[in-house]
Amino acid sequence: MKVFNRIKFMSWRLGERLWVKPLLFCLLSIGAVFIAKTADYLGLDRNIPRVNAASVETLLAILAASMLVIATFAVASMVSAYASASSAATPRSFTLIIADDVSQNALSTFIGSFIYSIVALTAAKNGFFQETGLATLFVLTVFVFGAVIITFVRWVDKIARLGRLGASVEKVEAATAAAMKHRRFGSGVGGLPSARQHSQGQAVYATTVGYVQHVDVDALQAWAVKTNTRVAVATLPGAFAVPGRALAYVEFDAASMAELDLNAVANAFVIGTDRVFEDDPRFGLVTLSEIAGRALSPAVNDPGTAITIVGSLVRLFVSWNDETEGPKATKYDHVDVPLLSTHDLFDDAFTAIARDGAGTVEVMLRLQKALNVLSALGNPALCEAALKHSRLALARAERKMDLPEDLALVREVASFSRVTRPNRPSTVIDT
Repeated sequence: MKVFNRIKFMSWRLGERLWVKPLLFCLLSIGAVFIAKTADYLGLDRNIPRVNAASVETLLAILAASMLVIATFAVASMVSAYASASSAATPRSFTLIIADDVSQNALSTFIGSFIYSIVALTAAKNGFFQETGLATLFVLTVFVFGAVIITFVRWVDKIARLGRLGASVEKVEAATAAAMKHRRFGSGVGGLPSARQHSQGQAVYATTVGYVQHVDVDALQAWAVKTNTRVAVATLPGAFAVPGRALAYVEFDAASMAELDLNAVANAFVIGTDRVFEDDPRFGLVTLSEIAGRALSPAVNDPGTAITIVGSLVRLFVSWNDETEGPKATKYDHVDVPLLSTHDLFDDAFTAIARDGAGTVEVMLRLQKALNVLSALGNPALCEAALKHSRLALARAERKMDLPEDLALVREVASFSRVTRPNRPSTVIDT
């Protein structure tokens, strides 16, 4: 399981690399040529129609001449779309945009088809195939032509949308929703949800500087069971790790302290230079907030995008609240994980929008209505956080808005903020 978790995490990172799928398609295309050759050894000569070698070579020559041009055109179009999407949204969304399956599959198909045509044409001109293999190669070539046409049609529609701001927002929202679902109970990385700030036991410190991207709880559980200890995770994905900051605390019998290899605990934390979306829902909320902040800048002046982001945030928090089950039983009974703080989630989501949109009446109205909806969901933590941010947003609007009528509208919508709720203790470690 430990190896599987590492492979799964690395597969997420490889999905962000443009060279991975094209390489796989190139290998498949070369393999397809040798598959056609194996047909010569199956004894199917009588059942296979004869195919003229010149016709196959002509098809392959056309494919080879066109695919390199199309692949070059595809790369240029994709780079342009990526640059447009990053500048219109936020650079933090780039990893999601570049991992688009349709675009990667299109580029991989074009490059793979080019490699296939070159290898097959070279083999055919040198008499590598007999009649059965030549007929099989003809069928494969027709199939490749069909795949290229279908892929190109799908890709043209996709590339026209890929660089648009709406597509970036959808991708970030979907990634954030997946991360929030993954972390709904406890932390999603596994373990027993814990509400206490862990400071007991032997601290395990980071040895490198960067963001925690993944916590391998399988490895922590296996190590804790083996050593008869208990591990309390202190730094969750998304936190900035530095030497001297504790990643976890190990509670153990003093007699066995000398026998413990704490490096195994530190190695369970994957630290990189950038934050990633998969295990870090707060990063998704920050990214959405950044897109709204850019839209509200004087250079862009696009309050409609900020309003769209507010709607996305409401959907995310409603989905977060809809999970009504209690914490599920976990097999990681030797690992404690701190809970996510609703207040921190709201800070990541709404602070920048309230600050940058304080002088825009339509944004403030939509923000107050959104917070009103979230406060009425029946979740005490959501209600408390929504009321807090409603009051803060109103205070910012009172400082920025010049027209009394606009401010009166915002105050009317924010009137629910006078309702008070008892304070709830914080149960998360700041990141």
